[in-house]
Amino acid sequence: MARAYIFPGQGSQAVGMGASLADAFPIAREVFEEVDEALGQKLSKLMREGPMEELTLTANTQPALMAHSIAAMRVLETEADADISNAMFVAGHSLGEYSALCAAKAISLSDTAKLLRIRGEAMQAAVPVGEGAMAALIGVDLEGAQKAIEAAAGEGVCEIANDNAPGQVVISGSKARVEAVCANAKEFGIKLAKLLPVSAPFHSSLMAPAAERMAEALANTKISAPVTTLVANVTAKDVANPASIRDLLVKQVTGRVRWTESVARMSKEGCDTFIEVGAGKVLSGLVKRIDREATTLNVGEPGDIDAFVKA
Repeated sequence: MARAYIFPGQGSQAVGMGASLADAFPIAREVFEEVDEALGQKLSKLMREGPMEELTLTANTQPALMAHSIAAMRVLETEADADISNAMFVAGHSLGEYSALCAAKAISLSDTAKLLRIRGEAMQAAVPVGEGAMAALIGVDLEGAQKAIEAAAGEGVCEIANDNAPGQVVISGSKARVEAVCANAKEFGIKLAKLLPVSAPFHSSLMAPAAERMAEALANTKISAPVTTLVANVTAKDVANPASIRDLLVKQVTGRVRWTESVARMSKEGCDTFIEVGAGKVLSGLVKRIDREATTLNVGEPGDIDAFVKA
């Protein structure tokens, strides 16, 4: 079994996330306590009890999803003897790349939580609420999505934000342009164009002010070489040098998440098992669309640990 550990991004959050892990395993509880202390906030209480409206604020969602992922990974390490350094790859989707770096011992848990709080606040502040939008385009390839963007009337930016899987592209930018693409989607053979319930146009050039803020924060953060191979979002290539990691994390704020290419790269190198660590099963579904032969596992709840050991 050649493994990759993959870490989810925004959209996988839910009230109650991580609570059963914290109740069942002291090491998971320690992760949530350390994140609470780093942020000076009872984020674990918000994760456990909600309200959902507060949990879905970007500045809370990002460190919360990371905390759940790292708690699950540390339980795997202690209860299932899953040494991440023995994995073939690690990768994460958008903010999940920070979880991957933390899991691979490149950034400390405390620093990762602080970085994601800054990232969430900076991304939210970059564009006034209501001026940006994102939409999922289903049943179209990158070329078709780009043609739809170029044909869309209206001022402002519209760019491809995520190449998630064959037939699933996410666009991001000025609200009017994104809505224009959605309105004309059928003309370009797009089966479904759906606006996403997000608060800002992530992974577009409109996030440039947030990228500047992250450059400052990352410059003051200690980063080490990961203990296993990280496949970076914006290049779909390996990265190990700490200076390169910093640079790519800054570029990731405005750049495209190349998830299709990333998974295809890992598969081509012989990775046959993808373990999604943390909340939800979104990435497992995408992996199956990219590589139908791949085995996927999810580890986010106590019962998943036994299933992992058996697998």
